[in-house]
Amino acid sequence: MKNVEVKKLGRPVNVESKRQLRIKELEEKRNKGELKKGRPIKEDSKRQLRLKELELKKLNGDLKKGRPINNESKRQLRLKDLEERRNNGTLKLGRPKMIKVEE
Repeated sequence: MKNVEVKKLGRPVNVESKRQLRIKELEEKRNKGELKKGRPIKEDSKRQLRLKELELKKLNGDLKKGRPINNESKRQLRLKDLEERRNNGTLKLGRPKMIKVEE
């Protein structure tokens, strides 16, 4: 295998520039775990209190998702009927057979 020198592409970087110093400083903070991103959170704000309340409800199983089911609707009655017929074994699956007419 031959030794091939690879040239660095692009213009040279000034290590002493303000931007490069800032990048280095941010990298050090990131490694130490001191870098804070985003907006600070107020723990006593209404939204944070609401989120905590919702989290507690979710853990207890009190939080219900979606729209409540109306058991008297046509769709629910039809689904209940289908479930009963499925359990009884009286529900026929698939396409109905073709009626043969004998002459």
